[in-house]
Amino acid sequence: MTAERVDWVDTAKGICILFVVMMHSVLGVEAAAGETGWMNAVVAYAAPFRMPDFFLISGLFLSNVIARDWKLYLDRKVAHFAYFYVLWMTIQFAVKAPVFAAEMGAAGALEFYLLSFIQPFGTLWFIYMLPVFFVVTKLAHDRGVPWQLMLAGSALLQLAPIHTDWLLVDEFASRYVFFYAGFIFAPRIFALAAWARARIGVSLGCLLVWSLVNGGLVALGWAALPGIALALGAAGAGAIILTSALIVTSGRLEFLRNFGRNSIVIYLAFFFPMGVARVVLLKLGILDIGTVSLIVTIVASVSPMILLWLVQRTGFGWFLFRRPQWAYLTGTYTEKRQAQAAE
Repeated sequence: MTAERVDWVDTAKGICILFVVMMHSVLGVEAAAGETGWMNAVVAYAAPFRMPDFFLISGLFLSNVIARDWKLYLDRKVAHFAYFYVLWMTIQFAVKAPVFAAEMGAAGALEFYLLSFIQPFGTLWFIYMLPVFFVVTKLAHDRGVPWQLMLAGSALLQLAPIHTDWLLVDEFASRYVFFYAGFIFAPRIFALAAWARARIGVSLGCLLVWSLVNGGLVALGWAALPGIALALGAAGAGAIILTSALIVTSGRLEFLRNFGRNSIVIYLAFFFPMGVARVVLLKLGILDIGTVSLIVTIVASVSPMILLWLVQRTGFGWFLFRRPQWAYLTGTYTEKRQAQAAE
């Protein structure tokens, strides 16, 4: 197992990023319109597994780098994401600054901006949390904390009713168990994907059972209950792994793999086309809320890929998706690393 591109992993990331964009797009449209549409059911169905799977996949290749010296590790796993968070948080804030200033005044808007350095801002909380997960995991690894203890402790945090209104605390408690499981169980996860490819019929049967259980618990309103949420998150992550393995085996839906390869590009840049598409379509008022939500989701997902294509063609704007040399910790910069948009 290496950190080279793995087809089903990229496909799984592609599925997850689409669900993330869909969630923000649908809920944004419904909040602006004051009513719900048929896409709301899809968002609710994906809620138990959308972020657990994303975090689990983020931990898959950590075993390859966990033993690095701290300086290199911090550069790749902290400075890397910190650069993109600060850059895109500032971009998002600049776009929304007139609204913030009108609501809370110039001083209040500035205070809100500064607060975003410790309270993750808007859609960017995922890349804010990842460095925290990476550091905590390496600290535990270097100090020889038994993985069983770490896994049990993180599971208890997920089960606990922790609601502090500080996103860093709440999301750590809710999500870390999935990230750590991706790290610890990576060999078994890769074995599961290989198993799915070799047993297509059985895998489809498993997915059918999971789909019915997940949908049923969501419909009953039980999906967020302690214990059930943890189980559904784990089962849903497994289901996405099976689904991704089957997709790449079929040789279809290559766009999902491409989206997964560039998931950070989509994650960073989808907010602006999402907002524009939502305003335009709601102003037109000719489509139902569900259809508007679907179109907004498509626009928000595809537009960042178009932006990346323009950057690749023109060579201008790489700083949006690649760290410049000055953003590397001293002595850690290499041409190979700079040429990659994301890890």
